[in-house]
Amino acid sequence: MATRNTRIFSDISLGFGSNPVTADVVEVTNENAVKASIRNLISTKNFERPFHPEIGCQIHYLLFENFNPVTIEMAKRMVFDVLKAYEPRAKILDIQVADKQDNNELNITIVFTLINSDKPVTVTTILNKAR
Repeated sequence: MATRNTRIFSDISLGFGSNPVTADVVEVTNENAVKASIRNLISTKNFERPFHPEIGCQIHYLLFENFNPVTIEMAKRMVFDVLKAYEPRAKILDIQVADKQDNNELNITIVFTLINSDKPVTVTTILNKAR
């Protein structure tokens, strides 16, 4: 019987809470770690991260644009490009972008699978001018 090699993806929690037993920083694993990473990559603008100006998504520049099918495709492409470049743990299946013109917000829904799983995972984030 062959054993399946599964990897566990883990990151530290962005809340920086501490584990009550070990007093270490709490970890998030697998889907939750990748979801947090995806949200961070989309909400990061270029030149925001010290020593890594290339990491970021330029979708923020579309917040005040008039949305039409071309603009929505541009937004999807921006999200796909940043995730393809900087999140190798996720295989992107679908990206949906919806705008709320009254609030200058973008609702972004991403469906992905982890590279070691076939189970689809959905993450939704809202971008607005004031984070």
